[in-house]
Amino acid sequence: MQKDWIQLAQLKGLTLPAKRELVRALGSPRAVLSADRDTLAGILRAAAGESATGKGAGKTPKASTKSAARKIKIPRLTRPNVDADVAVLERIGARYIGFTDADFPPLLNQISAPPLGVFALGARELLLSPQLAVVGSRSPTPAGRRTTAQFAAALCAAGLTITSGMARGIDGSAHRGCLDAGGRTVGVLATGIDVAYPRANADLYREIAERGLIVSEYPPGSPPRREFFPQRNRIISGLALGTLVVEAGIRSGSLITAKLAAEQGREVFAVPGSIHVAVSRGCHHLLRQGAKLVESADDVIEEIGQFFSAAPVDSAMAAPGAEARLLAQSRAVRRPPAEHDGLPPLYDLIDYAPVSMDQLIEQSGLTADQVSHILMELELNGLIAAAAGGYQRLPQ
Repeated sequence: MQKDWIQLAQLKGLTLPAKRELVRALGSPRAVLSADRDTLAGILRAAAGESATGKGAGKTPKASTKSAARKIKIPRLTRPNVDADVAVLERIGARYIGFTDADFPPLLNQISAPPLGVFALGARELLLSPQLAVVGSRSPTPAGRRTTAQFAAALCAAGLTITSGMARGIDGSAHRGCLDAGGRTVGVLATGIDVAYPRANADLYREIAERGLIVSEYPPGSPPRREFFPQRNRIISGLALGTLVVEAGIRSGSLITAKLAAEQGREVFAVPGSIHVAVSRGCHHLLRQGAKLVESADDVIEEIGQFFSAAPVDSAMAAPGAEARLLAQSRAVRRPPAEHDGLPPLYDLIDYAPVSMDQLIEQSGLTADQVSHILMELELNGLIAAAAGGYQRLPQ
């Protein structure tokens, strides 16, 4: 059956909606692959005709759709050789799950452009677990990374599986925060199931495969392609009860995921940020569009907790400004050396929004060398961090 699904997925000459319609009509991918072209064309004509007459939906008939139905022709179909793909799946322990299989996620079948199926590596039962998508900028602020990991840890503790796209930045922080808290996470790839991308996340890929679940729509060995990423986003949002955006630029692909979630009838959440930080603008745009503003994991649970058995949330762990108790990947906050009698006055000029070195020199009245020395000391002690546009204070 698995080989049949993969052959049908890679079969040329039929659209994805047509393949799904044929499987529903004939009962299995093998039946579709074995049917003659007249049978397949007849099924698709009938389906198009029902759509044209609005059967069961009270729609006005459309002559153009009827005409299209009459013109449906099936090209000569040749089963692709997928033995190499099957061998890869067997080698790494992955499987292909078709949309009619019992362990295919029902929520994913409800979206407007559902896949024929997905490749899955790891704990396949997580496909049926309640999920929350967490997405955001690939170049977040340090505070954004910490906030993301804190939310992921708290939401995992509440019983949610955290789903994201395995990208740099917020995606990686969401996966890592969940894993470090002992939670469950799903990574959705824009590559083949056996391709770790980006390479910097190779260790994270291996850990999720061992302790969570890796999912892909694309055949083994598929490299990242530009069009795969927005296609992948519909699966991230489609698997989840809602999507949480933490730090996103106004042109961020995360806004595509949020838009898809809204179109799919799922909840959209956004974490507000500083008006001086570019990666806050996407979240503020979503909030103006009606996304729910969240300041803690409780805000998320309040909206979607009715759809699963939510465990109590530790609000101290969930609050964005709280100590990151479960974040093994976060640098420990160190205090200045004992010989310091308090913090340098320059520290008071540094806020959570980035401030440039030129501004610090102007406002402090210190020389460039003095400011540079103090900044290095504060950074080494975990009190500030370099960011786009200058330096920013880290939550303590």
